[in-house]
Amino acid sequence: MHKIEIAQDVVERISARRGRLHPFDRIDGPRTALVVIDLQNAFLLPGMPAAVKGATDIVPNVNRLAGAVRDAGGTVVWVKMTLDGERERWSVFFDHFGSAAYSAAEQRSLSRGHPGHELHAALDVRPADLVVEKTRFSAFLQGSSDLDRILRATGIDTVIIVGTVTNTCCESSARDAMMLNYKVVFVSDANAAHTDDEHNGTLTNILRIFGDVRSTEETVALLARAAAPAPKTTAEA
Repeated sequence: MHKIEIAQDVVERISARRGRLHPFDRIDGPRTALVVIDLQNAFLLPGMPAAVKGATDIVPNVNRLAGAVRDAGGTVVWVKMTLDGERERWSVFFDHFGSAAYSAAEQRSLSRGHPGHELHAALDVRPADLVVEKTRFSAFLQGSSDLDRILRATGIDTVIIVGTVTNTCCESSARDAMMLNYKVVFVSDANAAHTDDEHNGTLTNILRIFGDVRSTEETVALLARAAAPAPKTTAEA
């Protein structure tokens, strides 16, 4: 699990600008989706070309959040990176950001039918959950997936982002979600990167301008308040 550190001067600057550190005090359970980014074998199993060491450590927190979102009446979405047929359409990435051997292996492991494409077995995936494929880092990028259309059709206005890699697909999805007018909660101990520095860099960026950063414990508490029935008035008692 990452050692979470956001510089105090950044925290003070954020608090001064908005009058408080956290932008969202409450969330509406039925209008909230847990968006789980790329917790596939390709990123979690040792020996896979894109494996992130320690990423399996976040699985219990992700499962706990999934249960809390369901209890609050929200939606759980499992997003899968899918690279079938993307070699030519995304040639800049495949040609320039990895060796030919690495790029081919990564694409193969994230293609339908390969074990790497499957969600990790320890995840608590339920029949009522949604599974959405994406073809780019951001699940909200135009043409990458149908996630935005699906969430808007069900009235979702808040997304809780968890998964891997923190500073690639998770951060890209969070940034685009905010700019599509979703409230974003980015969970500090339910995202995984290769290093603490990379992880904390993203947390700093998200909290500064793109969303809220909360721990699993804090996010579950927000969801519990959303799930709790409203107190009865004197007239109703």
